Amino acid sequence: MDVQAAHEFGISIAQAARDLGAGIAVFALAGVGMGLGNIFSTLISSVARNPASRPHVFGIGMLGFALTEAVALFALLIAFLILFA
Repeated sequence: MDVQAAHEFGISIAQAARDLGAGIAVFALAGVGMGLGNIFSTLISSVARNPASRPHVFGIGMLGFALTEAVALFALLIAFLILFA
């Protein structure tokens, strides 16, 4: 194997590792999807059981949504940093 071929092989291995790392970073989005489903199913269930508690429960649900969505944004940020930085 000459020097040029070895260099190109090393670059392709680095590219594959970078793509794999970005894919693993985005894997956190599956947990975010399950978390959001859990938050909103619990919100709907609690409002269905006690409609008078809607103002209090809705605010807590939106806070949970925002914090869970922040995890998704951080995961995407890490994936983009791995890919493009």
